[in-house]
Amino acid sequence: MGVYEEKEKIVRVTLADGKNEERSSPSCLAEQAAAQLSAYFLGKRKTFDLPLSFEKETPFRQSVYTQLLKIPYGKTATYRELAAMIGKPKAARAVGGALHHNPLLILVPCHRIIGSDGSLTGFAGGTDKKRFLLDLEQSNRE
Repeated sequence: MGVYEEKEKIVRVTLADGKNEERSSPSCLAEQAAAQLSAYFLGKRKTFDLPLSFEKETPFRQSVYTQLLKIPYGKTATYRELAAMIGKPKAARAVGGALHHNPLLILVPCHRIIGSDGSLTGFAGGTDKKRFLLDLEQSNRE
């Protein structure tokens, strides 16, 4: 997993193993993010308290990511529901496109969005990882 920051804000999270990436000493913020993500994967953290930035994204994507942050741990919503949340009920496909480009995987929980029929649809890490994340959250709900 990789955590990247700019101007003291997290700008990207990847699920890649990072083997081919240049490594540097982690910053205090990166260490904080790693600790919070570890706690999440252990089922001990349900929200994140980190400074995030998606200001380089389009206004539409920003609105999608902002609404994603409001979907509670262990809950899911459909693409259509998320489109309605941003005030664009006919933009389900565009919402899917925005999710495909989510730079802050897990922290901005696009894995909580499912198809209208309840099916797991695309996820940058693959649907097997999406299933893992949803199962993790379901098993640790209060």
